[in-house]
Order: sequence, then C-alpha cells, then structure tokens
Amino acid sequence: MDYTELKPHQEVHQSGIIYDLKSLFAFLLRVSDPRHARGKQYPLELLLVLILLAKLCGENTPSGIADWVTYRIDALVAIKLLPKPRAPCHMTYRRVLQLIVSPNELERLLSEYHQSCLKTGTELVFSLDGKTVRGTIPSGESRGTHLLSLYVPGQGLVLMEAKVDQKENEIVVAPDILKQVSLEGAIVLADAMHTQRETSRQVLQAGGDYVWMVKGNQARTLWAIQKLFVHEACNLKNGAPLSKDIRTAKTVNKGHGRREKRTLWASTELNDYLDWPGVAQVFRIERLVWHEKHRGYTRQVVYGLTSLSPTRTSPKKLLALSRQYWDIETGLHYRRDVTLKEDATRLTLGNAGHTMAILNNAVIGLCLQNGYQNLAQARRLFNAKPELALNLLCSANSHSC
Repeated sequence: MDYTELKPHQEVHQSGIIYDLKSLFAFLLRVSDPRHARGKQYPLELLLVLILLAKLCGENTPSGIADWVTYRIDALVAIKLLPKPRAPCHMTYRRVLQLIVSPNELERLLSEYHQSCLKTGTELVFSLDGKTVRGTIPSGESRGTHLLSLYVPGQGLVLMEAKVDQKENEIVVAPDILKQVSLEGAIVLADAMHTQRETSRQVLQAGGDYVWMVKGNQARTLWAIQKLFVHEACNLKNGAPLSKDIRTAKTVNKGHGRREKRTLWASTELNDYLDWPGVAQVFRIERLVWHEKHRGYTRQVVYGLTSLSPTRTSPKKLLALSRQYWDIETGLHYRRDVTLKEDATRLTLGNAGHTMAILNNAVIGLCLQNGYQNLAQARRLFNAKPELALNLLCSANSHSC
C-alpha cells in the first residue's frame, strides 16, 4: 500500500496495519507489556486484537480463540495480523489474561476510549449496577470476581468498571467509580443498595442528578414515602381526588405474551420532611402485568426519590428513566452472560476472569456504537467477514471524530 495516502489521523503499526489514532487499536498500543524482550514472539497489542477479533467472530474461551486463529491463519497473515503462518497456542492467551495484562490499566484505557465515544448533544444517563462473574467462582467456594459497572443505556458503553473486594461491598467502591467520570449534567440511576446520602451528595457536587430506588436499607425514608402514597391511594379508592401535589403518568406495553401497565405517582410533599441531600421529588411505581400463558396478573410496587425537580422532569420522563435503568441488565449483563457466555466460561486463575469481562465490555461497545444491535447476529456476520471486525477495531468511532 502507498503510505503517502495516509490521512492525518492515521498511523501505521509495525506489522503494517493502518489504524486511526482514536481507534480502540490505538488505545491497546498503550497497554504495558511486562515481558522480557527475549523470547517474545508476538506483540501484546496484537494478541489482544486477536482475542477481540475472535470474540467478535463468535468465540468465548481461550481454547476457542486459539482454534479460530489457527483455522484462519492464512487470512490473518494476509491482513498482517500475524507475521507468519504460525498461530499462538491457547496457553499464550491464558497467560495474557491471567498474568500479563493489568486489568486496572486495561480498564482505565477502555474507560478513556469509551468516554471519547460518548454521543454529544444528548442528555447523559448512567446506570450503576454490579455483577458477579460466575465463571470465576472456584470449585467449592461461593464467591468469585464481582464487578461494579457504570453503564450508558442505549449506547452500550461501560464508562468505568471496578472490582469489588471480598471484604468490601458495592457501596464502598461506587464513590471511586463516580470520581473517574464527569457527571456534569448527567443523571445517575441505581438500585436501592446505592441509595446513600454520601453518594447523593457526591453526584450533586459533581453537577449531576440522581434517581434512586428506596428499600429497607433506608427504612425511615421508605416508611415516609409509603405512608404518603398509601394515604393518597385510600383517598382515590374512596372517590376523593388526588391532592394537588400528586402528579401521575401511565404507560401500557404489549409483547411476548404479556400486557404491562406501569403507573407512576410523584410528589414534592416530603421535600422538607426528608433528611436527604437535594431531594426534589419522591415517587411510587406500580407495575401490573397480565400473563397470557397463565391467565393471571402479577403486581409489583417500588418507591424512589430523585433530585430532579418537577419543572425539569415530568412524571412521564421519570417513569421512562426508571425503566431505562434496567437496560444495564438487558443491554450489558444479559449480553455478557447469554451471548458472550461469560458466566459459563471457567476462568478461575489470576486476573483472567476480570480481564475477559473488560474485553467483553469492549466487544459490546464496538457493536452497539456501530449500529449492530443484535450481538449474536453481528458475530455471525463477522465470522464470515473478519475484515469487518478488524475495521471496527482499527477505525475511529464516528462520534469521536
């Protein structure tokens, strides 16, 4: 190729691969390699690219990755990913995952890359939630690697992820994660575990807002919110109208043999009563689901509070935000567990499970940022055309250009 045709934002790797300076490939070049130069056959960045490429093409385990590279050896040499037709063995990939790569450094670089990919001009919403990587649980034990993630619903980006030590819990780790990301103008969503006064103050001081669920870990706050809405519900049942301070919204969705009705009640009546930093509204959500298969209803009621005022956030918007939180389960955790087989992949030694989880986040982010919403379908396409997957790794995301 005529390298004089390179664009100003492109570089050439020593292997001959052309990459964009804002691409994931460029960030992988910055991963530290502690190996001694003697005996090093493959650059670390190329091993990481091979792992990501094989994962994009449908493989999940070190053995599967090694086999995929071996079977594609001629094509990989042709596109300059390998210098000669000799493939790394599966133990090479295991050593990379277990010992060579620092998961903290890799996470920091991926966080920097994902933050550069954020869509601008839209309201930023972050979901905070944890997940245990079940494939890291040693035989006979009950706990493996537990990771807390800050995720952007709809964009597929994990802005920050941190390991929760066995002697800690998510509440201790959450402040460190939130410090690593700009919260200016953002809305942070989380379940009841993170409904903490100090976390609320941190979000507000950073220029953001919060929407928290409230459960028994904040018993007095929960009791006050429940009492407010139970009183209003009794009035409504007896034919009396809701008070002027109560605002409502309702949605109805059908699909998958279910009809789901969600109703939200919001109020500012407790703002002066609750000892909670920045509280602007409390709310109650009732979820009533009709199941066609069982011909019956299930009902769920949850409570919450938020720093978003009624003038900024309508009940309809608040109801949408509460639903948006769950995208971290369906958009991130489900894809990692079901499509990428994270929990089923046994990686109990060293940092292997943690490092693989970070790479899984990268795979999901690459696909969703480039319009591939169906991850399983995208992997089948990339397996047929690996050059498309390599292009994702070496090209800048359109939102970061």
